[in-house]
Amino acid sequence: MAGFPSGQEKAQVAVAPPLGVYVHVPFCATTCDFCAFYQTVPKGDAVRRYVDAVEAEAALVNWAHATDSAGSPQAGSGQDARRAATAFWGGGTPGLLAAAEIERLGRIMLRHAGQPEEWTVELAPATVTPERLAVLKSLGVTRVSMGVQSFDAALLDALGRQHTPAQIYRAYDLIRAAGFASVNLDLMFALPGQTEAQWRADLAEALRLAPDHLSTYCLTFEEDTALWVKLSQGKVKLDADKEAAFYVKTWEYLEAAGYAQYEVSNFARRGHQCRHNLNTWHMHEWVGLGPSGASQHAGWRAANPSDLTLWHADVAAGRRATADRVALTNDLLAADAVIFGLRMNDGVSLPRLRRRFPTADWCGLEDILPRFLFGGLLTATVEGRISLTPRGRLLADAVGADILEAFESSAKVAGK
Repeated sequence: MAGFPSGQEKAQVAVAPPLGVYVHVPFCATTCDFCAFYQTVPKGDAVRRYVDAVEAEAALVNWAHATDSAGSPQAGSGQDARRAATAFWGGGTPGLLAAAEIERLGRIMLRHAGQPEEWTVELAPATVTPERLAVLKSLGVTRVSMGVQSFDAALLDALGRQHTPAQIYRAYDLIRAAGFASVNLDLMFALPGQTEAQWRADLAEALRLAPDHLSTYCLTFEEDTALWVKLSQGKVKLDADKEAAFYVKTWEYLEAAGYAQYEVSNFARRGHQCRHNLNTWHMHEWVGLGPSGASQHAGWRAANPSDLTLWHADVAAGRRATADRVALTNDLLAADAVIFGLRMNDGVSLPRLRRRFPTADWCGLEDILPRFLFGGLLTATVEGRISLTPRGRLLADAVGADILEAFESSAKVAGK
């Protein structure tokens, strides 16, 4: 009958992948030496105009759009067929917004995307206040991720961070008192001049606070950052052996402390893995709002311009996700599902991915898998699940680059 979805249409709606929402808040008081994310210092009514533009951009999104796991549009998707399963606010510094601005931004997201089951907001220690936390809790935020980086004052200063160890402790106590379901701490290692003893002390201090989740990132030198300039001037140096030692010690130490590694840089107590990131690594769908916000949605992957003025102009003209726009194909999604899937400790099931992306060309991957297996970088089960060995995780970026090249080479040979 007209107005009622057929059985086939119901099945299509039921298998729609989880949808995530990422909101990029581009404002920072200062730029940290290592930061390559887009951010700007708010001036005048910049924050008000930003929130206005997010509201306008959210209205441009077809939130009811559902696709299958390969990015093909599904029939029968009603207006309420699909709401956001997860949300993540990053930056920049979301906590730089006043409590009232946070509430308005949150209400805008909720009105368009619905109430997510998991909602993460990044906060810098210096921006944590009872007023901001109260608003976040009332909105339904479930996770707070605080960018600690280090508990060592000298190392914080070397990174150009604008908070002190005392502010970290005060902020953590406030976050815990507010009662969020999950609390994550971000730490960085292999910092200029950092010793293994200093890193071990940072980890021990983090464990003393007992967060639900820990993210530990190796310091990277991104172009167009102050740290990159110092590297080019010889003021800091790269040390691959030192970085590898930090990685291994971190994995061993956190595992012994009860934090299970589920991705190269992420560790969690049972039930506290970040679902938003997991959905992203599994190559599901997400909508990015705000300048530099990236999207993988409605058959396309693209990003908003990393420029507040250009983004405002796009939104005013009814445009979004105009940068690096590419159509989602089975080959593209299959390659990324393998690359990002291998960063997770569970690895990937190749038979399952073949069913999910049936038209992808797997020949290139099949050609290079023996090299990874015999080289001790990968393990495989008889069921076809592959995962990185501990040595392979140390070389995850290089493995990923080789896999991407293999998929691209196969596509060229096939004339795709």
